[in-house]
Amino acid sequence: MARTTAGLAPGSRLTDYISLGVLTASFPIETVGEVLMSTGCMSQRERSLPAHVMVYYAIALALYADVSTREVLRCLFEGVRWLGDPAEEGVVGTPGTIVGKSGISQARTRLGAAPLEALYRAVVEPVATEGTRGAWYRGWRVMSMDGTTLDVGDTRANARAFGRPVSPRGANTTGAFPQLRIVGLLETGTHVITGAQIGGCRTGERALAIDVLPYLSGDMLCLADRGFMGFDLWRQADATGAALLWRAGAQITLPVITQLSDGSYLSELRWNKRSGSPDRAPIPVRVIEYTLPGVSTDVPSAESSYRVVTNILEPRRAPAAELASLYHERWEMENAFDEFKTHLRGPRRVLRSKTPELVLQEAWGFLLAHFAIRALMHEAALGTSLGALPRARDPDTLSFTHALCVTRRTLPHMAAIPPSRPRAPSSLPSSDTARTPGRTRQLKSRPRRTTRPEAKDE
Repeated sequence: MARTTAGLAPGSRLTDYISLGVLTASFPIETVGEVLMSTGCMSQRERSLPAHVMVYYAIALALYADVSTREVLRCLFEGVRWLGDPAEEGVVGTPGTIVGKSGISQARTRLGAAPLEALYRAVVEPVATEGTRGAWYRGWRVMSMDGTTLDVGDTRANARAFGRPVSPRGANTTGAFPQLRIVGLLETGTHVITGAQIGGCRTGERALAIDVLPYLSGDMLCLADRGFMGFDLWRQADATGAALLWRAGAQITLPVITQLSDGSYLSELRWNKRSGSPDRAPIPVRVIEYTLPGVSTDVPSAESSYRVVTNILEPRRAPAAELASLYHERWEMENAFDEFKTHLRGPRRVLRSKTPELVLQEAWGFLLAHFAIRALMHEAALGTSLGALPRARDPDTLSFTHALCVTRRTLPHMAAIPPSRPRAPSSLPSSDTARTPGRTRQLKSRPRRTTRPEAKDE
């Protein structure tokens, strides 16, 4: 029996169909369209690489951080190459006719960083439900606040925009690469990074944390290390209604006012000359001091004594022993940064973008890609997604590396999704011809002259 030739729906273009798998599940095209409209970045005319495609492309760049920009674009369109639309030959035709590096860079520049940040603000939020193991403590959603840095391309524009870190080699020396700083909140039970703020490396974590605090709410308990402890920041965090459990440095004076039955004591955080808050009234707090047994004294950096401060003043609501144990969940933030910087981006890899705007776009793309993977892992842990586990598990017990490999492997094979207009289900293209970037021969070997790889395709 003769078969009807497959083709595009009338009036549609090949760039309206992209294979994006879990990306469109986490970031629906309707939301992407709203974000583009609100930021004024919606394509005004027909282009080979329209704005909605470039939003997903910016996220895909993070999923394939070690793959050239052209190969990532091939990955997105691989599922529909068999359609062979002559009108789109310059976009996804035969190998070698795909849009060039300059065309991709121009499309990314037109898009800018604002739509990616707006998409992050619109979509990324804590995902834990009541059934999520390890995400709650006595009714509070456990969150952690911390920051990290990322090396960016060594260009004059990036150095002016983000600055270079101070080098340990001397007071007047700087690091080899400019850096940007990210501070955010982590949902410790799911490793979802929310409320992130980005700045240059000379911007301190406390300064960025001021804009992170509004993402706290009354049902959260926020953990933070001693770098954030201070009168001003504590007052702002306390005003959000969230429960706080922060470590206090030795330089902070916390007098004993009332000794409590569980070993903690009531104290107050006092204004000092470094504080800028006009309200100088002392802030009542509860202090818990404890020692970790078995810490080796042979390691100079090892610390056995801890002092944490909380605004939960009643021991019956949160006993001291439980809070002391809970504080060490803060290290889940370091594990999340390891997922973000080592497994997703690649160890010691420099962001590929050469201009500040594209660096920000790339950084938001990494945060969105990390969220997409973690949201998928959370669904799998709860048993609510296709192919999920037979019973609910703690998301921490699932492998991020495995989830990342599955996402990379299946992304080009998913059925093409029409982001700009609906079309009949019968005309959906097949995914049999899809392939992953890892199987293509178009990858270029990287020079081995440095241990800090920088992409050469932007």
